[in-house]
This record gives sequence, structure tokens and C-alpha cells, in this order.
Amino acid sequence: MYEISRRNLLGGTAAAVAAIGLDPVRRAAVAAVPPGGPDTEWRHYGANQANTRYSPLDQINADNFGDLQVAWSFKTDVLGARKEYQFEATPLLIKGRLFLTAGSRRDCIAIDAATGELLWMYRKEEGKRAQNAPRQLSGHGCSYWTDGTKERILFVTIGYQLVCLDAETGDPDPAFGVNGVVDLKKDFDQEIDLETSDVGLHSTPLIARDTVIVGAAHTAGDVPAVRRNVKGYVRGFDVRTGKRKWIFHTIPRKGEFGYDSWINAGDAEAAGNGGVWAEMSADEELGLAYLPVELPTGDEMGIYRHGNALFGESIVAVDIETGERRWHYQLVHHGIWDSDIPCAPILCDIPVNGKIVKALAQPTKYNFLFVLDRTNGKPIWPIVERKVEKGDVPGEWYSPTQPFPTKPPAYGAQGVSIDDLIDFTPELRAQAVEMVKRYKIGPLFTPPTVSTPERWGTISVPGVQGGTNWPGGCYDPETHTVFVYSKTQPSLMGIVPNTNTKVSEFEQVHGVAGAEVRSQTLMGAAPPGGARPAPRPRANAAPAQSPGLLTVQGLPLIKPPYGRIAAIDLTKGDLKWTIAHGETPDDVRNHPALKGLKIPRTGRAGNVGPLATKTLVICGEPGFYTNEYGVRGAMLRAYDKATGVEKGAVYMPAPQSGSPMTYMLKGRQYLVVAIGGGNYSAELLAFRLPGAA
Repeated sequence: MYEISRRNLLGGTAAAVAAIGLDPVRRAAVAAVPPGGPDTEWRHYGANQANTRYSPLDQINADNFGDLQVAWSFKTDVLGARKEYQFEATPLLIKGRLFLTAGSRRDCIAIDAATGELLWMYRKEEGKRAQNAPRQLSGHGCSYWTDGTKERILFVTIGYQLVCLDAETGDPDPAFGVNGVVDLKKDFDQEIDLETSDVGLHSTPLIARDTVIVGAAHTAGDVPAVRRNVKGYVRGFDVRTGKRKWIFHTIPRKGEFGYDSWINAGDAEAAGNGGVWAEMSADEELGLAYLPVELPTGDEMGIYRHGNALFGESIVAVDIETGERRWHYQLVHHGIWDSDIPCAPILCDIPVNGKIVKALAQPTKYNFLFVLDRTNGKPIWPIVERKVEKGDVPGEWYSPTQPFPTKPPAYGAQGVSIDDLIDFTPELRAQAVEMVKRYKIGPLFTPPTVSTPERWGTISVPGVQGGTNWPGGCYDPETHTVFVYSKTQPSLMGIVPNTNTKVSEFEQVHGVAGAEVRSQTLMGAAPPGGARPAPRPRANAAPAQSPGLLTVQGLPLIKPPYGRIAAIDLTKGDLKWTIAHGETPDDVRNHPALKGLKIPRTGRAGNVGPLATKTLVICGEPGFYTNEYGVRGAMLRAYDKATGVEKGAVYMPAPQSGSPMTYMLKGRQYLVVAIGGGNYSAELLAFRLPGAA
């Protein structure tokens, strides 16, 4: 543990620094703030329309990162009828003001970027419409637009309404929609109930060329309730008036491109979902927006969508002005692994064979980075179709091949073999080997299997919630390097006949043989106070034999790292380095079966995204741990961009829950990050170096 961590924990005051016994030269260095440059801005969720999440600032660097202090904090407890613990926003910074969504009602707020003081707050009361919505809480944030005179903030409410506000006052723009609001459940090329329909959005709208592009999200889970769910079409609206400009049918209609990829007549018409719930990217120069499309219903069962079923799990490039498809690339054919494209593509210009290519780099939930020419969708390096195994689910259709990038290599775990099982001790390994005899294991794209009393299903790694999720990665344009976090969180994929038609209309659903079929929602609000802790494991306990409990004596079945950050060199298509990110969890470090063993840092599983600056990669830990001072919390860590060597860390009272951003204001660089989880409610933290205010 760093000395700087203790300084930060004690508050970073001059008295605290002196108490630690730093010499006068060191104290003077702590007090000095390197000269800053002009004010900067952060105008988009991912810093820019390319979603690079990069800033060239370097006032905060490897030499002083550990000296960071909390400049101000903003609790969101009063924004809503209950506290929030799943605070995923990244603020925007424009002219000294931070704009974001916050609180369990998803209020849109403006904050003074120097002091953390609330400037204005807007809330839209939506009643049952919000109560029934599939995507709750504060969401990822808001978007900004200006024509040089007018300034507008736009966001999507919990109840799926697009709101346009005056950035100065927070008042709705009367020229936009109806009193500043466009009802996204209308003019949707389908008739849906305004209060109960299963559609919403937690991502930010994408604004490009005066067009507001809005996606759609649905209830996430392994057991879809209905086959004919809302279709997740994507629309473009005029940013000044709110008038619909275009709509893109992510599930094609008859006569449209992609319709023939649905083999059985009527399947496309009956399917639902297929939305873009992730963030999106745009290249205004090319006039293209890039849409990462999810699966049509259902996530692990494709019995009602035989064929490749475009545009499931595809990147689709559309014309910003018209919404017309320009190209697409399908990352998974007929997906049955819930491998939705989870985050915005990173747009980057990279050197290939002596010339600069306009590229697109797409992280995935299964740890491949797909790198394409963003002008036409063609791979930068070969992507080959390889044969994959077929499964045994009645009525299912299986793609004979799946696309495998030859470069870059996978940046995290893929598939399961005996070598991947826990091996802290020979006893734990032996128990793990015995345990997996009750499951099917295999390489990436091993299909879900029928769950029986003898074989409960397929163990999938990195899992339906594993790999890279909604925070995505970041990109350094100086070294042409992508930095991306991924996690290993194995899932059980078993399919059983549906015995409960009140839960699902599907004939086959995700489940375990002998267990009652239940709805398994994966998204939604955390309970007040967070999740209950797991029971403390016992030493030498018998291996777990409960279906789906993928642990051995309470320890993860798959060996670490459980979370990692990888650096991927796009000049060569190679991995530069990979490091475990996140301190070893308390229940692993203190496990009685590991007493006396020195366990290297295991990393933590969660959903976090990194930030790249001039010299550093910065990312907070996704979970709590207890440090040597007996204090529970998490660390905000900084790594050398070139090597991955950790250069500093500062204490946070809760894990990172939203991706960090940075800006320069009045000569001071700030790092701002949303935190929350467990029993610590949502808070926005702003760090800066000590010195004169």
C-alpha cells in the first residue's frame, strides 16, 4: 500500500502530511501545483463523438497522482424518493459547468465545476410510466448542443421521453417538441402502450450534425416474458424542433435489407427487442453514425429467429441525415450467448501499411476487439469464419461458423478448460475438477445445452455479464493504443422446457433441470443499502453442488484475474500489456483455505471504464475492500500508459460506478468520478492537487 493512500485517507491536510513525517522538501512538493493551461471542456459522454475518453492534460501525472485531494463532493440522496446506489453518469463540462443526470428519479442537473454547488435541477414527473419502465435510476448522463448562440442539454427520462433544456437555466425549450419534450413512445412505427410498454433507455442521446439520435432498451434477463416485445428501432430527430427526421428498423421489415436473413416467414414480424441500448459514436466528416445493436428476443434462445437474423449483434453505420444503412458488420451470427454489443465503438485514425486509415475499434462482452475500416466496414486485419459446435436444444438453429479476429488477440478470458479452474491449492483444484463434471465446458461459442439432472448446463466464460460492458474503453491518439477493462464472471447456460407460461411465452427458456422457471431480470435498481453479503465460507467445505453456484468453497471457480485492464497497440494489432485491476476481495484474501498463502492481486469483477490522459490510464476499482488501516473503500488507480506499472492510488469511500472524466479550470486539473454501491449511496467526487484555491 502506498504512503500516499494514507495521506489521502487522512484528508491530505498540511497537518496530516506533517504527521506522516514527510521532509520539508517533500512537503513543498506536495503544496506546489504545476502550472495549468487554458480551460478545457468535455462535451460528450466519451469526451467526443468518437468516444475516445482521452484528454491530453498532464498537470496530474505519475509524480503527483497520489497527492490528489477531494476538491468537492456532491451527494445525490435528495434527488428522488429513495437513495441511488447505481450511479453510472459521466458529467459533461462546458464553460465551467458540469451537466449530468442523477438520483433515483433521473433528474437533470447543472453543477459549478469549481465548487460542486448545484446551479439548477430539472425533474419530469412521469407516474406509472416511470414505475413500469425497464431502465431505472439515473442512467449514463445527458448530451449538449449549441449553434454558437443557443445552448441546449438533452436527455432521455426513465419513462422514455426526450427532453431539451436551456443550458443556462434548466428550463424546457418551448421550440422543441411539446413544451420541450418529445414522447419517444409515439411516432415509433409501432403501436405501444404509453404507460406499460417495455421500452426505455439509460444511455445518452447522440447529437451529430444537428440530429439527435436515440436508441432503445428493454428489460434485460434470461427469461423473456413475451415473443412480440417492443422493437428497438433507432430514430433521428431535429435538434431544434424535435421533429422526427428518420427511423432505422433494427429488425428489418419485408422488402428491407436484411429481411431475408430471417429464415422462417413471420419471425421478423413477431420478434421484439433488437435495440441499441449502448452509447453510440459518430463521424460528422463522413456523415455516419455507428449503432451497436443488441439481440432480438431472446438472449440465450434463438428458436424464433432462425438464421443470422440481422441486425442482431451487429455494428450498423447509418447516414446521420437520413438514417439509411451504409454498411454493417455482424460480430456474432445468430447469437445465443447474450453477447450484445455493450458500448460505443471507438473511432480512431491508425497507421496501417504506411498510411492512415479511418478505423473503428469495438470492444465486446467476450473480449475480442473488432477493428474495422469505418468508411466501409471492412476488417483492418483478417477476421476468419471458424466452425463452432452445435447444441442440443429442441427447435434451435445454430450458425455453423462464427467470426474470429486474427488481430488483435483476445484481451481476456474466453471459454473454459481444466487449466482455467481455480488452483490456489491442489485441494481446491481437485474439487473444481470434480465439480465441472456436472457441466459442459469448452472453448468460446460452446453453445447452451439442455439442462438435465446429470448435466446442469454449459459454463460460459467470460459470461453473459463478463468481458467488457457498457463503460467501454478509451483510446490514446498519440500512441494509437486502446485501453479496455474486462472481467471474468462465468455464467451457467442451461435450457429447459418452459413449465410456467405465466412467466414466459417461450417454449424453451433459460433454467436448471428440476428448478421452477422464474423471471431472471439482470438490470434494475439495487435494493436500499445494496446487496446482502454472501455467507462466510468454511475451510475444507465440500465442493458446492447447487446448480449454477459456480464457486468452490465460496471462492470463484475460475482462477484470477477476475478483472483486468489491457493495452492494445493498433499500429500492430498486438497486446502491449495486461494487468489485474482491483485489489483482491476480502472474502478471497481472508478465506481460511488460503491462510498462509501469498495471493497476488486478483483484480475485481465489475463494470468500470478507464480514462486516458497524456501519460496515465486512470480507473477506479469496481468493488470494496478493507485496507491495512481497517478502512473499507476502494482506490482510484493510475497506471503508466506505456508499461501498465501502477504509479499511484487515492482512496474513495465507495467503488467507481460511472466512468471518470477530467478538465482544466482556472489553472487546476480536476478528475471527476461517480461512486456508489453496497451501503454507500451515490456521490460525485472531484479530485485535484493540493494548493491555493
